[in-house]
Amino acid sequence: MAKQSSRPAPITIFSSHLYLITDRHLAGLSHIQIARRAIAAGLRVIQLREKHMSKNELYNEALAIRILTGKYKATFIINDYIDIALAVNADGVHLGQEDMPVEEARKIMGKKIIGVSTHSLRQAVRAEQAGADYIGFGPMFATSTKDAGRPKGLGRLKEVRRHIKIPIVAIGGITQENFLPVLETGADAVAVMSAVLKGDIEKNVKGFYRRQNENLIQLL
Repeated sequence: MAKQSSRPAPITIFSSHLYLITDRHLAGLSHIQIARRAIAAGLRVIQLREKHMSKNELYNEALAIRILTGKYKATFIINDYIDIALAVNADGVHLGQEDMPVEEARKIMGKKIIGVSTHSLRQAVRAEQAGADYIGFGPMFATSTKDAGRPKGLGRLKEVRRHIKIPIVAIGGITQENFLPVLETGADAVAVMSAVLKGDIEKNVKGFYRRQNENLIQLL
C-alpha cells in the first residue's frame, strides 16, 4: 500500500497544465528575468533549476522569485536545494534519483511539496510509496536539454498513469505541437524549458495556453 503524503496531493497547482523549469543559459536571462516574463504571460508554476551558482547567488535569485511568485500566487519549486527552499519559504522542492530520499526530505520539508524525477514505472511507484506529492516522468520525446535516457513515449506514460494516483508532470522534448496528446494520455502537466525559454518567453507561454484553450474539451 502506498504511503500517504503528509499533505494532499497538489493537483490544483497543475490546473493550468504548464510547469516551467528555468535555465539562464537557454534563455540568456537571469532566473528572475525568466520568471517575470513567464508570470506576466500567465504561467503559475515555476521550478528554479541551477547547478553552477554559489549558494549566496542562488539564495538571492530564489528570494527574488519567491517575492514575485508570492505576489502573483504562483507556485515556486526549487530543484535539489532543500536548504534554499526552506530559507526563502518556497512552496516545495524537486528531487532527482540521486538526491536525498523522499522519506528524509519529508522530515525536513514538512507539508511542503516534494516532487521526484522518475524515468521508469518502478521509480514512479517507488516515489509515490515514499510519499512524493508528484512525479516528473520522462523524457517523453527526444531532447538535448537533459540526458535522461531514451524517450519513453505515450505508451509508457499511460502505463505509469494506470499504476499511480499522484500527479504526473511529463518532461522532455515537450513543444506546442506535441503537448496536447501528453495531457490527454494522463499527464497532469507538462514541464517545459526550450519551448518557452528560446525566443520570446511571453509569446511562447501564451502559445501553449492558446492551443490548450482551443482544445479544452479534450482535456476535461
